[in-house]
Amino acid sequence: MNKISVIGTGYVGLVTGVCLSDFGLNVLCMDNNIEKIEKLKQGIIPIYEPGLDVIVERNITNHRLEFTTEMKRAVEESDVIFIAVGTPPVEDGSADLQYVEAVARDIARYMNGYKVIVDKSTVPVGTGQRVKEWVREELAKRNVAYEFDVVSNPEFLREGSAVHDFTHPDRVVIGAESPKALDLMKQVYRVLYLNETPFIETTIETAELIKYASNAFLAMKITFINEIANLCEKVGANVQDVAKAMGRDGRISPKFLHPGPGYGGSCFPKDTLALAKIGREYGSPVTLVEQTVRANDSQKRLMVAKIMEGLGSLVDKQLAILGLAFKPNTDDMRESPALVIINELAKQGAKFKVFDPKAMEEAKWRLKNLEDRITYCQNEYEAIKGSDALVILTEWNQFRSLNLPRVKDLLKEPYFFDLRNIYKRDMMEKAGFYYFGVGQGKRDEWTEGQQQVAATKE
Repeated sequence: MNKISVIGTGYVGLVTGVCLSDFGLNVLCMDNNIEKIEKLKQGIIPIYEPGLDVIVERNITNHRLEFTTEMKRAVEESDVIFIAVGTPPVEDGSADLQYVEAVARDIARYMNGYKVIVDKSTVPVGTGQRVKEWVREELAKRNVAYEFDVVSNPEFLREGSAVHDFTHPDRVVIGAESPKALDLMKQVYRVLYLNETPFIETTIETAELIKYASNAFLAMKITFINEIANLCEKVGANVQDVAKAMGRDGRISPKFLHPGPGYGGSCFPKDTLALAKIGREYGSPVTLVEQTVRANDSQKRLMVAKIMEGLGSLVDKQLAILGLAFKPNTDDMRESPALVIINELAKQGAKFKVFDPKAMEEAKWRLKNLEDRITYCQNEYEAIKGSDALVILTEWNQFRSLNLPRVKDLLKEPYFFDLRNIYKRDMMEKAGFYYFGVGQGKRDEWTEGQQQVAATKE
């Protein structure tokens, strides 16, 4: 096998190319962003993903990993070409395939022999067949008839754990129509095949749907426990105990049963929208997914209502916001609940002191509309100092072990909104905080400890 090319050095493309080079393969990562490619050649990673920089450096040194802006070279030198470009949602929720189409046509313009074209991007059912049509159209313009195959090989990477997920996957899904293409894909993933990783060999359309179905199910699971958490607050139950008991059932498992302010990120929001759109197009509505989308949007606003209920008027109130990324171990703020929550709180007159270990630079442009209301801090305690309340939006490990006496002294009032449930309500109330979690039972009268703290603040 010659080189493998990966077109697109975004999150999926970069992790795919880098990890394949670590499998011992010669990989060429191509992107038309000149600045990004030059930085990658120097080992400078454009995303935050734990462990990825070390693998990049190792494989550049060992001459297994290269970066280029030349599509012609990427196509001509490779037998297997991964398409790993973005498929952002358009206004109606469907996936925008303009970048996939552009790459498919470019591949055809430079084809010099048999190629396996692999859809790694998350794409709607039927995209593989459309890629075939686009390639054939361009080959016809050149008056050539090179053989090629299209394969669907969806990714299942969690941001913050992507290196481990790629190298230790639960399964590898390969949707192919020819034994030749399937054999080449097994060579690509030979390391995993030898390690007895389960391989799902199926059709292109099935592989495309597997990706959407998997993400939609996980999104539904998150939304389900969020709605149970909301019910717990009404009836006086504790959602953490409910989730723990549910998770002990082997048919359910404890994963993704953690209530909070709603899901975000680059996958779940757009994939649920896209699957719902596909269902409507084919006259088979996926109503559970449609409700999941609505409930997730509602959950973010319920968190705003929780804060307003606890604090009353937010006019000129200063809130310490800990966590901006949609999850820990990433700098990604795409569809982060923090964006909706902060913007909605700002409409009520709030000001903010914010801190996130990795997402500060991204926040500065994503929240540029609020730059006169936001102070970006160097650490969590700087954000807390002098604030009227503390709000935890992302469960970074360093927020799990805050110096609580110090936090209480730094806050104007000991209001603590733990929207990720990383603290226990009874412990926090005994420490004198006005504690608000998600789904941790009805609120009774404040404890004696809290009343004493409130008295000292008056």
